[in-house]
Amino acid sequence: MSASPQKLDDWLDKQEVLKDDITAFPLKAMAATLDREESGDSVPPLWHWLYFLPVAPMSEVGPDGHPKRGGFLPPVPLPRRMWAGGRLTFHTPLKVGERATRTSTIANIEDKTGRSGRLVFVTVQHTIEAGGELKLEEEHDIVYRGAPQDGARPPQPQLAPKGETWRRTIDADAVMLFRYSALTFNGHRIHYDYPYVTEVEGYPGLIVHGPLIATLLVDLVRREQPQATLQSFAFKAVRPTFAGHAFTVCGKPSADGKIIELWAKDHEGYLTMRATAAIA
Repeated sequence: MSASPQKLDDWLDKQEVLKDDITAFPLKAMAATLDREESGDSVPPLWHWLYFLPVAPMSEVGPDGHPKRGGFLPPVPLPRRMWAGGRLTFHTPLKVGERATRTSTIANIEDKTGRSGRLVFVTVQHTIEAGGELKLEEEHDIVYRGAPQDGARPPQPQLAPKGETWRRTIDADAVMLFRYSALTFNGHRIHYDYPYVTEVEGYPGLIVHGPLIATLLVDLVRREQPQATLQSFAFKAVRPTFAGHAFTVCGKPSADGKIIELWAKDHEGYLTMRATAAIA
């Protein structure tokens, strides 16, 4: 498959509108996966990723387990795809029992060359509404990369910051990855298919979902500040986190407690994700 920058630009401003019923079971299952209890009928921050799922028939699934490209998302001719980051503004929580609408727009496509070759970044804007009320706004960054090159040296990892105020260590084993893939109907094989992720995509092991790590960073804030209201959250993936080793989520509030710097580090102390949360 090939696609020129001009061809990819044909996808700019493309829209998709999905409706979904906010039901209780996904919240119960996510709470069990994160080893926490939830009460009430509000959808916690980032748990909206359990809804509006891409349900593609098997005949429309690509070799990586994702829906084939060229539908809503542009037909980027690069085999490796990952969630690079995002920015979210929270207005009011979704509620169990609501019928919600998500409007998605391809906002930007950036084709560039990095040290590892060609990279294509796609930014998707989402708005979610229910009952005539804006619930949240989100910008979602996806990065597409080329196949690994023989003899290519991996980028030098960055050591994570020190001096965190909060920390929690998580054992992201294959069961946790399976549960999160199932809850989000994510067929991406890098999260469960060891031969595929190592032999085809060239990684050393199963990869922990970026949105799962982001959810665990927000979950750290909720554990440490249970009465706080999350207003905004921004995160960026720095390097993959691999299953089979525990990793740590960390937080450091500002002096007034309103802004929280967050990051995740792997078992070797390398930075894997950085984030910022604003609370009230």
